[in-house]
Amino acid sequence: MNPVQLAFRVLRVDGRTRTSTILMAVGVAVATGLVLLLVSLPFATQARAERSIWQEPDYRSSGSSMLITQATDISHGEQIVRVDVASTSDSPIALPAGVPRFPGAGEVLVSPALFERMHALPAAELADRFPGTVVGTLTDDALEYPDQLVALVGHAPETMPTGAYQTNGFRPATDAEVDPLLGLLAGVGVVVLVVPSLVLVASSSRLTAARRERRLAALRLAGATPGQVTGIVAAETGIAAVVGALLGLAVSPVLHGLATLVPWGGGTWQASDFQLPAGVTVLLVVAMPVLVLVAAVAGLRRVVSNPVGAVAAHTPKPLRAWRLLALPVAGLVFFFAVTGHSSSGLPVLLGLLLVVGSAVVVGPWLTFAVGRIFVQRWRKPAGLLAGRRLLDDPRGAYRASAGVVLAVLIGSMALTLMPSFEGMAGGGGTYRDSVLSLDVAPDQAAALTAQANERLAAYGQRARATEIGEVRLSSVNGSDIVAMVMPCDQATQLLRLNLRCQPGPAVYGVDNLAGWRVSGLSGEPGVPLAPGVQSRPLAPEDSAASVRAVLDPAALPAGVVPEFFAVAATTDGSDPEVVRTALSVSGGSVYSRDVYLADQQSELGDLRRVTIIGLVAAAVLAGCSAAIATAGSVMDRRRTFGALMAAGTPVRLLSRALRAEAALPALVATISAGAMGMLVGLGLFSMIKEGHERASAVLTPWLLAPVVLGLGVAVLAASVCTPALRRVRAEPLADE
Repeated sequence: MNPVQLAFRVLRVDGRTRTSTILMAVGVAVATGLVLLLVSLPFATQARAERSIWQEPDYRSSGSSMLITQATDISHGEQIVRVDVASTSDSPIALPAGVPRFPGAGEVLVSPALFERMHALPAAELADRFPGTVVGTLTDDALEYPDQLVALVGHAPETMPTGAYQTNGFRPATDAEVDPLLGLLAGVGVVVLVVPSLVLVASSSRLTAARRERRLAALRLAGATPGQVTGIVAAETGIAAVVGALLGLAVSPVLHGLATLVPWGGGTWQASDFQLPAGVTVLLVVAMPVLVLVAAVAGLRRVVSNPVGAVAAHTPKPLRAWRLLALPVAGLVFFFAVTGHSSSGLPVLLGLLLVVGSAVVVGPWLTFAVGRIFVQRWRKPAGLLAGRRLLDDPRGAYRASAGVVLAVLIGSMALTLMPSFEGMAGGGGTYRDSVLSLDVAPDQAAALTAQANERLAAYGQRARATEIGEVRLSSVNGSDIVAMVMPCDQATQLLRLNLRCQPGPAVYGVDNLAGWRVSGLSGEPGVPLAPGVQSRPLAPEDSAASVRAVLDPAALPAGVVPEFFAVAATTDGSDPEVVRTALSVSGGSVYSRDVYLADQQSELGDLRRVTIIGLVAAAVLAGCSAAIATAGSVMDRRRTFGALMAAGTPVRLLSRALRAEAALPALVATISAGAMGMLVGLGLFSMIKEGHERASAVLTPWLLAPVVLGLGVAVLAASVCTPALRRVRAEPLADE
């Protein structure tokens, strides 16, 4: 009988082995499905970028075929991407996929979702922002995500918005890149979710570990060669692993379908985004059973080398303190990875994998240490039984807590990063919350302000647009600040400032004007302020205000032309959507603080969703692996527990001992994992916050939640020991 036939025969006659095999297959299926989903995320972002890359001007190349600009707009909280183009040659321009034609002057192509919105809202709130006639719609092949709001506006070259870039065509799909943040999160997910899945697989395989070990040892003593024993184990494990991998492949389309419903970057996904290349899929599906088989075969050392010892179930060798070195070594690797300047995230993922792996190495030693303390100091029967178990088999005792420890590490890491990311939000404090502004060219500021006011009057709105310039103030000691050029009463209305306006030309925000000069362009020597210009105080309205100085137009020296101009209007007493439409006459991006904060909140919302999904998955996997490991622990010691119950030991006392086995190492390990997760989170944050010098990590009391919940999950999962003990009591010991 070959090993495969023997494995099927064991499955037919042994119900406990069947249960273990089914659970192992489920664990492999979960791991395979998660790996296929997480590895597909970078490919999904690549597919998104390839469809939408044409919406961005290609500043890396130049040409003479067309002019292009891109602007972002917003309508009732939904972002709109506006692309303005104009042909400058008679040669045909290659069109991106999903764009049916190149719009001529006065023609507009819109996405289906934008087309519906334009007809659902009054023209003054949306449609009037796009001058011309809608002549077609973009297909899904031209959109980043379903329901994206996009407008492709055609112009004559002379009517193009400010800042138009001349190029030979739209940006090609080959320039598309993977979303770096989601790519990093996918790599982190592979490490922190697949490892608990493999722990679930290992826990499932332990359900019949003792019985299988005795069976293999008997075969070895009866003359079976090491190769034959290895073949039998490979066949038994391979059946579950292969079935699980194929099951994971079968359910992966369902997981991908669910993933398309999770928003990221402003919208959901197209179903085709999550398609993995066939070679990658085959590699991952084959790799999962191979990993399980390697782990199973590696666990045969004792049976192969010492079958008599396996049958006699000798006490394992005590663990050595050198295991504790794994944690600082992994920490150093992770530290150098996050402080390095590698453009690839692989060093960080390697360091994170080592940190997670170090928990598996250090955990059994901590369990052994806890067991020694309880054996020496505890005198109650349940505590003594639990302590003796932790001393005799710390690896097996820790196995029930391994998944929970990893879940706590993940939770602590997430609860360190999320408040820190939220602390980075805010800013954008030039204008008041109710103000809309538009950057314009100096030679167009007056005309665009007049056009905006004409529109506002035609729409019946109270708001009026104001022209604002920026100049540079330089002192004799080298100080250099930017000043907004506008009347004091308008500055009080539009800027985040509290000013005490008085008649006469003045500069607000500079204490002593002696030696100060005014220039319109960077690098110019500047012109002195006229005699009689007063210095007056400037008080920020709040900490978000970023304006340093305000210069009254009457104080601007003759011949100084501001380098930058903006047109701004307050929406107080007016319809914000209509005011936005009136300012959109130039086709540029209309800025407002709510848009700035909405982008930040959208990013934070994406991270929250991903974090919650990851934590729920990790908690479920941890709970399942802990419950299965506890049940396996009872089955491994069926003879011992049967003898104790036959001698009169109550099931209630044994249940307390088993719960203590789960709680004691879980308490120490979860506290350690919580601290590790916090440190890993701080390391990742230090890498992500680059470019935000004033950002600092935020630690909250919620960091204790994963530790408390992890301990609760471990104890709750250990409650399966009571039914398992009752089953042992109901079965005759002769079955062994």
